[in-house]
Amino acid sequence: MTTHSDPRTNLRTDLHVVLGAGPAGTALATELAHRGHPVRLVDRSATGPEIEGVERHRGDVGTLVGALAAIEGAAVVHHCVNVAYHLQIEVMPSIQTAVLGAVQATGARLVVLDTLYPYGETHGEVMTEETPWRATSRKGLMRARLDEIYLAAHREGRARVALGRSADFVGPGVLSSTLGGATFPGALTGGEVMALGDIDLPHSYTSIRDVAAGLATLGENPAGDGRVWHLPTAPAVTTREVLQMIEDRVGRPLKTVVLAEPRPFGPFDQVFIDSYAELFYQHLEPQVMDSSAFEETFGARPTPLGETLDMTIEWYRDLLSRG
Repeated sequence: MTTHSDPRTNLRTDLHVVLGAGPAGTALATELAHRGHPVRLVDRSATGPEIEGVERHRGDVGTLVGALAAIEGAAVVHHCVNVAYHLQIEVMPSIQTAVLGAVQATGARLVVLDTLYPYGETHGEVMTEETPWRATSRKGLMRARLDEIYLAAHREGRARVALGRSADFVGPGVLSSTLGGATFPGALTGGEVMALGDIDLPHSYTSIRDVAAGLATLGENPAGDGRVWHLPTAPAVTTREVLQMIEDRVGRPLKTVVLAEPRPFGPFDQVFIDSYAELFYQHLEPQVMDSSAFEETFGARPTPLGETLDMTIEWYRDLLSRG
């Protein structure tokens, strides 16, 4: 694909810069490259497997200077940076300040990967983009404040911003999720499998591939700017049903350990659990996300949950085979 610079803004008209090379950022960079965009993937190390069509770049977006260097020439910036749970309240606001300042200075559009935390406890209410923000947890209040700042920047004409909210991730490359590294290795090896809270409640999971496709679509469609979108997410089923689907695919009964309250398990140590405890309500009430607005607006459909589980099991099986 041929690209060029816009002499008015010094932006390459099709360059997408992805900030953060975790599962979401990596999947998004791959998706954007598949769609024909030039892509720069930025994180602190610039290491990791080569991705065809993606330039890896070392950068620190915790400061305005670092963020400006990272996004130089970008027409669209995708903010997929995250930090350890126990550091989020301290670090995420400063990253927002730097990234938002950088796009305000350059004119690049900004697409932000967001969470469901601002809604807080819903008592089973299906979450849509119109659901009130009732968060009481520290992380929920922090995320809500960040989102208010993003939307105000757009409303006031200082930046062009779209927010894409996701439920819990599941899929290839996803380790630190409630349906990730504490689930699939045990399922494949006969070890213990973690489940949280009331496993007979419906719980939404968003395929990491759908996170990537949804954010890429927002990056390609300026008409979606200025609001929150729920990224395509398969219909919720109960955690027990998800575990049964995994059991059917691996061909053995799962040794499920249900944690009725937060405690360390598998890859989740005490530091993580202490920080995650305030969000444990998500596993004690139905956690159901509706993405129909995005689906109808952009003609997208979420990946069926069974297909996502097939891809995830295949990825974990390969990971375990490599030791």
